[in-house]
Amino acid sequence: MTPGWRRHGTRFLWGILPMVLTGILYDAMRLVQRAGVSAQSVHLCDLRARELALFGVTIDGQRVTLHDWFQAHHSPVLDVLCSIPYAAFIAVCVAFAVWLYVRDYPRMVRFGWCFLALNVAAFATYHLFPAAPPWYFHAHGCKVDVLAHASEGPALARVDQMLGVSYFADVYRHSSAVFGAMPSLHCGYAFIVAIEGWATWGAALKSTSVVFAALMGFAAVYLDHHWVLDVLAGGAYCGVVVAAARAVTR
Repeated sequence: MTPGWRRHGTRFLWGILPMVLTGILYDAMRLVQRAGVSAQSVHLCDLRARELALFGVTIDGQRVTLHDWFQAHHSPVLDVLCSIPYAAFIAVCVAFAVWLYVRDYPRMVRFGWCFLALNVAAFATYHLFPAAPPWYFHAHGCKVDVLAHASEGPALARVDQMLGVSYFADVYRHSSAVFGAMPSLHCGYAFIVAIEGWATWGAALKSTSVVFAALMGFAAVYLDHHWVLDVLAGGAYCGVVVAAARAVTR
């Protein structure tokens, strides 16, 4: 390996290190997955009540959440469309880091540490404020079972069945955060890519990033994985982390 390639390799590894650390941290979360999580501490129907009050819709005189409506009015087209950002979010984050390595290395470094900080903040919240996702309510009602297993939800299960694979079932079977709905990291990832990439992109990529972030937010709700409150929390966490990182680097 020539000195130039060695230098580039070392530089890239330092830039990507925070994302590697995030993966290690996520895997280590299995060791403490029930810390702070009990039948009394998990937010379930209280969270649903807030969702109904703030974002519910009234149909035939009955107040329902958007998730309830989508459960009754799902479609194969929306199932597949919403599965795309859920299948691609890690690849998008890694591809974005590579893009920044080429275009703006200091921004890549900042993005990486923001990515790690966002995950640390979310993982801490999962134990300080454990929250059940909408699919859990639709499967179990208001009874909290701390031994319950994670689920891909009905929509992603339909996509697996449609494609004849078990991709999403396998992914969520290994999840260690059943009660980690708040905040939505899926949305946080999409938002942080859009924010940090804005200064390096032309009009086409800016539009693509906005569409991807909007689709991720819609998918989180449609797929029954997150309350609207979780989506907003993902955006808020992202905003705080990026603002803090920019203040420090400035």
